[in-house]
Formats: sequence, structure tokens, C-alpha cells
Amino acid sequence: MKKGFSIMAVAMLTILNVGVATAQDVAEKTEEAQGFHQVLKEYFIKGGPGFMGIVLLCLILGLAICIERIIYLNMASTNNKRLLANVENALATGGVEAAKEVARNTKGPVASIFYQGLDRMDEGVDNAEKAVVAYGGVQMGQLERNVSWISLFIAIAPMLGFMGTVIGMIQAFDKIAAVGSLDASLIASSIQVALLTTVFGLIVGIILQIFYNYIIAKIDSIVNDMEDSSISLIDLLVRYKK
Repeated sequence: MKKGFSIMAVAMLTILNVGVATAQDVAEKTEEAQGFHQVLKEYFIKGGPGFMGIVLLCLILGLAICIERIIYLNMASTNNKRLLANVENALATGGVEAAKEVARNTKGPVASIFYQGLDRMDEGVDNAEKAVVAYGGVQMGQLERNVSWISLFIAIAPMLGFMGTVIGMIQAFDKIAAVGSLDASLIASSIQVALLTTVFGLIVGIILQIFYNYIIAKIDSIVNDMEDSSISLIDLLVRYKK
């Protein structure tokens, strides 16, 4: 009996020690996270509100556009093979009007292209093909909307950082000229500010570049699906006319 109580006591002490150690680890990690954010805030303030604020604005606007584009492109992605099969079944059972209804009730650029082609079907396959090609260009423009702004922010953010660096170095040399001697402690703060603007500008450019590459890859994938589905639709319309 005493042996059992001893084992239970040892187990309880072990659990308590583990709990205390875990709580200490969590507290240390929280302090480290707070310390990192505090250091980041201090460096941001040291960089100067002028250039650092503009770089931060580039990051905020760029991320806003990236998020909007990612949501739009994910909503534009559909199962094109299923759509084509549904349109084919509708053509076989209910004709062009039934196929148009299927395309109208389906979201995405491919469905919109299908609807435009089917809507011109009474004018012949050639006109339907022209409508598909023309509206495909319209849909591509909608997919690429505002993407150029992301590339602009990617280019501007590092350049603003470099400009801040140049201005900081000019200020450092002005201090050297005013004192008449090279004192490291005198120019260290100006050089630090100069380098901080470059670092933050490059960080913003890298973050936006990652999102930009993802968006471009997503657009290319959707455009390839649009072209492949458009060819399949024209082949389907040719068979239907026969």
C-alpha cells in the first residue's frame, strides 16, 4: 500500500514538474515573440516615418490586391470537364437553349465563354468560334486585372529603400564634413537608418514577389483550361451541326 502511494506521489510530482516546465517554455516563447515585435517596431521607427511609411503602404496595398486576386482566381476555377459533359448532354437532349441554361447557371470564365459561343450558334459555327475567341480575351483581361499594380509595388518598395539608403549616407557624410573628422559613433546612426530602409524595402519586395508568382501561375493555369475547353466546345458544336 505504501509502495502504491509512493508511486502515485512520484507520478504527481513528475506531472507537476512537466506542467511547470511547459508553462515556463510558453512564457519564454511569448516573451521572445513580444521581444521580436518590439525590436521590429523599434527598427521601423528608426528607419524614419517618411520612407518606411511609404514602404509599409506599398506592402498593405500590395497584399490587399494579392488577397483579392487569389480569392477571385480560386472562385474562377471550376471543373471544366464536368461542365463540358453537362453541355454535351444538354445539347443532345434539349438543344442549344438547354446548353445555354447550363452555361448560364455555372460560375467561372469558361462557362461565360461557353454561353457566348452557344448564344451565337444560330449564326453558324464560324461566328460562334469568333465569339468564343473574342470573349476569351475579355475573360483573360478580367483575370489579369490589377496584377500590374502588384508588380509596380514590387519595383517601388526596394527603390524607396535604396533612396532612403542614399539619403542616409548623404546625411552621414554631411556630419563628417561638419565635424571635420571621421568619428564612427557620429555617423553610425545615419548609416543604420540608411540600411534599415533598404532591408524593409527588400522584405516587402520579396513578400509581394512570392504572391505575384503564385497569381501568375494560377492565371496561366486558368487560361490554359479556357483554351482547351474552348477547342472542345467548338468541336462539340461542329458535331452537333452535323
